[in-house]
Amino acid sequence: MRKHAIGLTLVLAASLPGPALAQDEEVSLAYPNVAFTFAAAYVAEDAGLFAKHGLKLKPLVIAGPGATNAVISGSADFALASTAVQTRAAARGQRLLSIVNPTDRPVVQIILRKDLAPNVDLKAPLADRIKLLRGRTLAVDAIGSIIHGYPLMLARRAGFDPNEIRISPMAPPTALAALQTRQIDGFAMSMPWPIGPVLDGSATLIASGPDGDPPDMTPFGNATVITKPETCERRKSVCQKMGRAMTEAVAFLHDRPAAALALLKKRFATLDDKVLAAGFELLRKSSPRPPVTVRAALENGELYNVEAGLLKVEDKLKSYDGLYTDEYVK
Repeated sequence: MRKHAIGLTLVLAASLPGPALAQDEEVSLAYPNVAFTFAAAYVAEDAGLFAKHGLKLKPLVIAGPGATNAVISGSADFALASTAVQTRAAARGQRLLSIVNPTDRPVVQIILRKDLAPNVDLKAPLADRIKLLRGRTLAVDAIGSIIHGYPLMLARRAGFDPNEIRISPMAPPTALAALQTRQIDGFAMSMPWPIGPVLDGSATLIASGPDGDPPDMTPFGNATVITKPETCERRKSVCQKMGRAMTEAVAFLHDRPAAALALLKKRFATLDDKVLAAGFELLRKSSPRPPVTVRAALENGELYNVEAGLLKVEDKLKSYDGLYTDEYVK
């Protein structure tokens, strides 16, 4: 495993919300990629909220579902994972606990090169827009991830075989370069990666989860904080501290948007300010307050899996009991 690719941002002591607790507890948190989807956790790191609540955090980046596997194997204490990934793990006997849900809808967008889709009406039925993906090559972050599942699910809803879309896994910066050189036709990614090509006129937006595509997938769990149930049983204070820090981070996003955006700017320093601002607003739109994981988020995560072909209908869970709690965000 490699350490967090972006690195930590130091904040002046005067801007910190408060001193760290006397007894810090060491924990690791696995991120599945680098994206605005994880803004609440980034803010909790960079504004000193984890430290304020008594956590000494070790951030990790482990691509796609590998972040969840790290928790299962014991290589990480916590991970940010979708309820789609969480319910798939539970179907295989690996029942993990979601304790915080900072994003309640799929924070994914699909874009196509402008020359392939010059005039797309975003008010047109979603199925009509998705049919433009037939026969195209799309990049996604990782096979089996929530981002990979998004175009597959929407293809089935649009009435065609998802295999008619050629999928190429790529890191977001690589996908941007591949789009510019026409090696791919488009990509499905989290914020802020799809925004730049749309703003500069080189790509067209086809579908946007933060804007309600599809509307029945809210509530959802796009980046819930998961851990083993026994972690909260044996180290309850760690789960309490994680919950408090993340809850405060979501409040920070809503109540102090300028300060939150400034912190994110340091992590995404190469991005244009307009791209950054647009992605940030979409993220805030997707951040529930309080960040509670509810049963419907797990139900939609499993429906997402089934419709994307990532889980067989017969493997659906009989119960979601023990997979979520609101205890740590109260």
